[in-house]
Amino acid sequence: ERSVKQGPVFRFACASQLKIVAMPHVSTIFLSISIATALCDRGGSIKATKKGARISGSLTLGVLIRPLPGRWRSASQEVRYRLAGSTAQAQRRRMRYPPLPTAQLSMDDDVLTNDQAIVSNIAAYLPRQAAERPDEIAVIARNAKKRGRSDSWPSLTFGELDRLSNRYANSLAAAGIEREMRVLLMVRPGFDFFALVFALFKMRAVPVMIDPGMGVGRLLDCIRSVDLQAFVGIPLAQAMRVVRPRSFKSIQCVVTVGRRWFWGGASLHRLARGASESFEIASTARDDTAAILFTSGSTGPAKGVVYEHGMFIAQVEEIQSYYGMSPGEIDLPTFPLFGLFSIAMGMTVVVPDMDPSRPADVNPRHIVDAIKAHGITNTFGSPALWKRVAAYCVKRGIKLPSLRRILIAGAPVPYPVIKQLHAVLDGDADVHSPYGATESLPVASISGREVIGKCSEFTREGAGTCVGRAMPGIELRLIEITDEPIDVWRDELLVPDGAKGEIVVAGPVVTKHYFGLDHADALSKIRDGSRVWHRIGDIGYRDRSGRIWFCGRKGHRVVTPDGTMFTVPCEAIFNEHPNVARSALVGVGSAGAQIPVIIVEPVSGKFPRAARMLVFWEEMLELARANEKTREITNVLFYPSFPVDIRHNTKINREALAVWAATELQ
Repeated sequence: ERSVKQGPVFRFACASQLKIVAMPHVSTIFLSISIATALCDRGGSIKATKKGARISGSLTLGVLIRPLPGRWRSASQEVRYRLAGSTAQAQRRRMRYPPLPTAQLSMDDDVLTNDQAIVSNIAAYLPRQAAERPDEIAVIARNAKKRGRSDSWPSLTFGELDRLSNRYANSLAAAGIEREMRVLLMVRPGFDFFALVFALFKMRAVPVMIDPGMGVGRLLDCIRSVDLQAFVGIPLAQAMRVVRPRSFKSIQCVVTVGRRWFWGGASLHRLARGASESFEIASTARDDTAAILFTSGSTGPAKGVVYEHGMFIAQVEEIQSYYGMSPGEIDLPTFPLFGLFSIAMGMTVVVPDMDPSRPADVNPRHIVDAIKAHGITNTFGSPALWKRVAAYCVKRGIKLPSLRRILIAGAPVPYPVIKQLHAVLDGDADVHSPYGATESLPVASISGREVIGKCSEFTREGAGTCVGRAMPGIELRLIEITDEPIDVWRDELLVPDGAKGEIVVAGPVVTKHYFGLDHADALSKIRDGSRVWHRIGDIGYRDRSGRIWFCGRKGHRVVTPDGTMFTVPCEAIFNEHPNVARSALVGVGSAGAQIPVIIVEPVSGKFPRAARMLVFWEEMLELARANEKTREITNVLFYPSFPVDIRHNTKINREALAVWAATELQ
């Protein structure tokens, strides 16, 4: 801090700012007239001019610093030293307004607020890791053309990845992509994917990510809904743009990643050849839009979820702290976006040899080989993927001693899968099931050891699936079940512990709205002053120890003349039969007068034929009659293979099954 007397125009030299930003313990710096005004004495004033700012009166200008985590003291000392040095230089230049002695800079957490517009770009994690560990491996990606050779796993260090993302940022800027542009990104997982996402963040552009596995029709619906301004994609994606141009008519800028054919636009790799490896990260506030991520559409129409930079930062900090992840670990994320978090944490990311849009079709040998070859310590995937990998390992007696934790999310994790994985892991390693949604993740978590205990017994008896306790910093409540919008929060909405209600959450990882979907916002968001509660759309209850039990989707509940039935508790009763792979409760008819129907997917090779059909049907009805939760069920149907969601290959499409059941019962 320094004071200036009457009259002169006060200018901050760019070189001085860069010196502070480049200090090893300082993350970001922000200087602005608004901050200076906030720190003015009463008699002082600042007036903007074409060349800078004109200061009058007696006032104080402040420099607000955001140090690296755990480096408050070091950053404070370094900043004071640098400012003192700048003061000495100013005196040597005989400036007309000699500065007063440097004051103690405030490093209180209260300083770091959105109102003061602290720079909070999620992209800052990459250059930070590149500065701390430039020669450590950041990304390893399989080269399918060289499978079986010693050079089939090329890699990039943190320093190389940061420089590559800088080159790509300069290249995209040269192609015409500007700040705040919505940019559809369709690139396969690998070096280009990670470098491009960080490049767009650095530019303050807004990457839009849609799961291509949802099908061309639904993909194009998503594209039309976002009013895109730029498209960065591989040749196959660009070909789709040429074939279906009406869905891409708002796009102004096109960049091809790979060989560009006849569709025009720029070539990323050509632009990158002569691009600079330096790029100044754009300043952002925590509530600036960072990305638009589309839901899978497995529980309704796919929606574009607006993520802010502060939300991504909160996710990185929450996941790293809660699960004890540390720099130097090696991660195998089977959902590409989670690899960005790992890079931000200083972990090495190994890109798995699989199609991320088809996890249930994964070759388990490829996953196991990658874990063994690279000493994987952390991995994330869907229950469908780990069901295949766990069975593969148990059948062959394979152990995976390097793994410290397996994170499984996307749907309830079956107890047998957790039990099999515990047989594969060593020592203190565990399975964790984070709970949440695209709009809010993670908001709760439970460990495999807790599931294997009493929780699994209660689940098999129809208590629901335990998803654990709320994560630190997350407020999780249960409110009365309704399909109507709730504009404003009121405490009368709450249901008592033990009673079933809709799960709502608030906290730093909870998104505030969808892109251009006011109706969806009205149904999913509750305003509570400056906070926003997200209605997850799941039904659950809280037990005496504070754990949350998931009972199914609100939209899947079956409302009969005698009451309401929930999918997860009812289906658990039938899933105990040895020949049942899974089951689905659906309702036929209008709400309030629905007929409950249980649809069974038999174990492979056990689909009932002829006489066996009647026996299997009667066994299902016996299970229904034996439990009070399922006594109303008198209709049983068999279906060879359930339709499931694309992203996790686990969530059952009960809406489609309900339509089919209605025709079968006619």
